[in-house]
Amino acid sequence: MRERLTKLIMLSLFVAIGVIISPILRIEGMCPTAHLVNIVCAVFLGPFYAFACAFSIGIIRMLLMGIPPLALTGAVFGAFLSGILYRASKGKLLFAVLGEIFGTGIIGSILSYPVMAFLWGYGDITLFYYTPMFLGATLMGGASAYILLKIFAANGTLIKIQQKLGGKTFEKQTRPDSLFGNRPSQR
Repeated sequence: MRERLTKLIMLSLFVAIGVIISPILRIEGMCPTAHLVNIVCAVFLGPFYAFACAFSIGIIRMLLMGIPPLALTGAVFGAFLSGILYRASKGKLLFAVLGEIFGTGIIGSILSYPVMAFLWGYGDITLFYYTPMFLGATLMGGASAYILLKIFAANGTLIKIQQKLGGKTFEKQTRPDSLFGNRPSQR
């Protein structure tokens, strides 16, 4: 029960942070900070919490900030896939980033077309209209998340947070000597 409450509190913090920082670098179709939050949440809490986080942030942004449905289509698929690929790869941070890039940059951008064209009345757009913007935003947010999570992994914070949250940890994680170099951890 306590573990679940801790996860819900952390989820609430991610939602709050995601809403507050979303105006940074935001133009229609691009919100790099959302992808940063999605990836970090996926690594800390897993795919279902990441999906709930992205969905909640999207709904709040739509209601309070007048953001179109891109707030949902441009976030939920990447957040979920980020968590799935992170776990499937047994804790490789790059796969969490790739999940966000593919889930949002490709799947989310293509699914944004019918939502925006038919439901929102943007009849002059094409199937891949949002793809360059979504890919650009996910690359910026993904790079930021990767660097942040590598720093957390290097000083042991990442695994400590995952353990405190009762999330999935990967015992054979490597401890980086530098930001991008790896050596086996000594336990």
